[in-house]
Amino acid sequence: MAEHTVIFTDNHSDKYAFSESLLQGNPPEALSGLRSLSGALFSNARIADFIEEEARHQRSDLQPQPDRELRTYSSGERKKALLAYLLQQQPDFLILDDPFDNLDREYRESLSGQLEELARTTLLIQLASRPSDVLPCMVHRAFLEGQNLVGFPTYEPEIPSGPRITGSIPPPPGPLPELPETLVDFRDVSVAYSGRTIVRNIDWRIRRGEFWELRGPNGSGKTTLISLITGDNPKAYGQELYLFGTRKGSGESVWDIKEHIGYFTPAMADRFRGYHSVENMLISGLTDSVGLYQQPGDLQLSLARQWIGLLGMEQEREVLFRDLTEGQQRLVFCARAMIKHPPLLILDEPTAALDEPSAFLVVSLIRKMAAESRTAVVFVSHRPEPGLHPEKTLFLESGQGGSRGRIA
Repeated sequence: MAEHTVIFTDNHSDKYAFSESLLQGNPPEALSGLRSLSGALFSNARIADFIEEEARHQRSDLQPQPDRELRTYSSGERKKALLAYLLQQQPDFLILDDPFDNLDREYRESLSGQLEELARTTLLIQLASRPSDVLPCMVHRAFLEGQNLVGFPTYEPEIPSGPRITGSIPPPPGPLPELPETLVDFRDVSVAYSGRTIVRNIDWRIRRGEFWELRGPNGSGKTTLISLITGDNPKAYGQELYLFGTRKGSGESVWDIKEHIGYFTPAMADRFRGYHSVENMLISGLTDSVGLYQQPGDLQLSLARQWIGLLGMEQEREVLFRDLTEGQQRLVFCARAMIKHPPLLILDEPTAALDEPSAFLVVSLIRKMAAESRTAVVFVSHRPEPGLHPEKTLFLESGQGGSRGRIA
């Protein structure tokens, strides 16, 4: 009989193939008790599928409020909705793929309690990249080596320390745009949906070269603020919000805003499923395309190879991006977002679901980009990331009447 099992993963683990084998009734011998059972997958990838469905069809089955898009919800709110949706299907077992990733302490404690209660009636298979996330109810332990389960049932993980990024970041491809010193200026900005205020009276100024962390619990409005900056949220109209010297709603297009922003969130990985090499992925950051579909110039090739050298990925230069580990993909994505030295670089949960050594390496790269450029960097997080050390932090503090901002 199968029992609750935690399966440790790293960035070489093929979680997708392994989860599919369990859901299709083809588990490894150690989990043979799952063969006759029905299962469901609780993961960020599953949420991303619903967001993609919503973008294509203007609706999805995972849309709690008809007048609000799923992508505007916090990570905690999305996971709460997904769990309720999956439990309606009454699965015999539930695969929990890094269930606490992207969650603050309050949401983690709430979800942990809910899952512990669920464990009384439903078999849980937890995939965990960080040992601190393991649920107390787990009985067996193993490690996912590629697609193979090893060390069952008593595996104990070792946590090595990760290396740092050394060397200097490459130069920009050309002259930087002439912009005011203050790139983003929120003046008493408030946003509400369906009568519920999300953020209230936000005052926040981002200047050239500053290194910010935007931190707050799930549902506090981090996603809302970022969508106001990137031009993706119509709630910005009518607000006293200035982006790159222009008041929002004064005739600018969304592309006038986006040309000044480098942006990365792990959900972007689903858009890059083609056969693109690492080198071409970096060059595509210069052409603002999903992959590369034209012959690159000498300057583009030179810059891409300098970034590849900085990342220590010379051996992977011609490797397909899709074949990299998740940690390597995050490094490439961060470099791709930075390759033009945009005035503003927004990194939304860039270490989500990474094992600790890979997260440490990504943080090392981000610190270097912030220290060695005039780019303003905003690192979005729900909890402190070891080794980040931003210059300033905007804390969103939830309360009645919406979240307020506190700068430290």
